Amino acid sequence: MAGHALGHTGPMVSLRTPGKRKPKPPVLELAPRPRPWLRALGLVTVVLAGAWLGLLVVGNVRTQVGPMNTTMTLRPSLSGGTKINVSPLGALQLDSHVAPVRLDVNVDQLDPVRAQALVDHPERLSGLQDEVARDVEHGTLDLAVRSCVAVVVGATTLGLAVYRRPGRAAAAGGLALALLAASGGTAYATWNPKSVLEPRFSGLLSSAPSLVGNARSIVTEFDVYQKELARLVTNVTKLYDVTSTLPAYRPDPTTVRVLHVSDIHLNPASWKIIASLVEQYKVDVIVDSGDTMDHGTEAENGFLDPVANLGAPYVWVRGNHDSLLTQRHLEGMRSVHVLDRGRAVTVAGLRFAGVGDPQYTPDRSTVPGGGDAEERAGAELAAALRAQRAAGTPVDVAIAHEPSAARGVDGEVPLVLAGHLHHEQTEVLDKGTRLRVEGSTGGSGLRAVEGKYPDPIEASILYFDRDTRRLQAWDEIKLGGLGLTTAEVSRHLPKENQPGATPTPTDPATGTPTGAATAP
Repeated sequence: MAGHALGHTGPMVSLRTPGKRKPKPPVLELAPRPRPWLRALGLVTVVLAGAWLGLLVVGNVRTQVGPMNTTMTLRPSLSGGTKINVSPLGALQLDSHVAPVRLDVNVDQLDPVRAQALVDHPERLSGLQDEVARDVEHGTLDLAVRSCVAVVVGATTLGLAVYRRPGRAAAAGGLALALLAASGGTAYATWNPKSVLEPRFSGLLSSAPSLVGNARSIVTEFDVYQKELARLVTNVTKLYDVTSTLPAYRPDPTTVRVLHVSDIHLNPASWKIIASLVEQYKVDVIVDSGDTMDHGTEAENGFLDPVANLGAPYVWVRGNHDSLLTQRHLEGMRSVHVLDRGRAVTVAGLRFAGVGDPQYTPDRSTVPGGGDAEERAGAELAAALRAQRAAGTPVDVAIAHEPSAARGVDGEVPLVLAGHLHHEQTEVLDKGTRLRVEGSTGGSGLRAVEGKYPDPIEASILYFDRDTRRLQAWDEIKLGGLGLTTAEVSRHLPKENQPGATPTPTDPATGTPTGAATAP
């Protein structure tokens, strides 16, 4: 009855479904926050990328420098420096500063009106250097301001695109500006105005040694070199008037020019290169420090025929790939001076003495180098140098093929030349003698194909003062090896000849510095 009173007609049914529970609301998990160093790395990446993009897009200044229209640009760089691109003649590189930015100066075109006026009125060149110097200064200041704007805009824009937060974007822009300011400060602190004395040329400019002056003016006229960069730019006016041959080098009559070659290794292309260098640099004497041959056989002697027509006397010492057959063949050729066992000869006002390599290893069955034989050869040459000095005919330049033999004359002569290593290097030995090792003027011959990249063809022009017979400067010449067409010339000065340097006392008997130098 009670059930009917409540309106139920059947048994009571539970409203909760058996076996099922009410689902729990989902729990939201927060993503892990990035680590601080990752956030910092991301910000630095955005700053660097944005600053670099800003420099690429708007970080350049077009300015007129003398008769030329140029574009100046700052570029990220690990080594810094300045690069002057003179298309189509090549490029000029200066180690002007050490900072993570490089100054690029592109010479776009000549102003035909101003250029023609200079050609018609050469007297205007005397005042053009000051004008060019001012133009470069103004262009650099404009570039600094524009670069600041470029890096800030680039980093801020990229920061806004990545983070979509104005605060973060502003931080990126500020950090970019601080980075550029720090780079500029580093460049200012390491600025080296003397870098123009040791430029590196590439392209057609490598055949224009006249651009950097002669050996005597390097030492005595440094005030002129204060504006040398301006003169380099000014000379482009004349360089554009030529095609494949640039203005010839006008040698200082008081300068003796020596072409140092080595390790030709039967490369026939070497003779044409040597003849070209003799003509271009007005070379007075050629010095070959050995390994002209590969096996030293009699059949190879015909390879030496061009030596008689190179246009300059040829001073030669035997290398470990040259035989006594080779030596006797050269002794019978005109204009060739074969030096061995300390023999001395005077050529072009310089006194040379040399010794042949005591080892003969054409098949490389014996690994050449050092050893008692080389030390004895060095001692023999040193004794000959002392005898020459005692006779009143001191030697100016000693020659040996192996550097370990050349080291034996330390303190007996101002300069000793060597080869054998197939790469150039220069050092001042403990007692003051300068050792100059030449690379391979034959690009290592057939060995050029043994490595991943072909060896370059290397030679040097050595400048001597005719009065003191001391080395004033040298140009390192590096040409692309087998299959390559690159060219680079770099000028170097002995430390004691650097402008402003205190003259190094020398031993009047040997001509070597009395104190050991520490840099080439």
